[in-house]
Amino acid sequence: MGLEKAKLINTVTGEEVLVLFNPTEYSVEKGNQFAEIAIPGLEAPLLQFSRGNARTLTMDLFLDTTENNEDVRTYLKKITALLDIQSDTHAPPVCDFVWGGGETFRGVMEKASQRFTMFLSDGTPIRATVNVSIKEFKSGLSSRETPLESPDRTKVRTALEGDSLWFLAAKEYGDPAQWRFIAHESGIANPRILRPGQEIVLPPIE
Repeated sequence: MGLEKAKLINTVTGEEVLVLFNPTEYSVEKGNQFAEIAIPGLEAPLLQFSRGNARTLTMDLFLDTTENNEDVRTYLKKITALLDIQSDTHAPPVCDFVWGGGETFRGVMEKASQRFTMFLSDGTPIRATVNVSIKEFKSGLSSRETPLESPDRTKVRTALEGDSLWFLAAKEYGDPAQWRFIAHESGIANPRILRPGQEIVLPPIE
């Protein structure tokens, strides 16, 4: 079985850029962002999930043309061209990183840091390493990534022992910071005082 070459594919033009040497490793990073919501009387703020970050693929590509003393920048330009802004979309092209039977990573190139390490006597670079970072690209929302919304009907709840506006906002909207809407609609001047049996109005949010 022959050696399977990793490649970058420009999904706009269909051009394939084969790497001279397969990467020895690559990393995929994924994270989330949370907002801290300060609640009076609590020792620590509540954490509210804001959004997920796109995955980022990072790897080093080694380029060496010492065998034929060819200018290594010829191959580098094919990689860095994925950073070029397209005239029709005013954005860099979407590209795929494909390596054999592994998962295809689709994204846009975020950066390409070049380091030249060997030269001919006239200064022509013949060996280089380029560190590339590719940010995951998605064209639309999936069924599990719909925006936050609440029912379009106003609800009325009876406050129970231990209830708070922050708790009700978190339960109804998934965001305790929305307690101000409840306080306004319910005519509550002091959000710290919530009597059991008190009627609480839960307005819709968009």
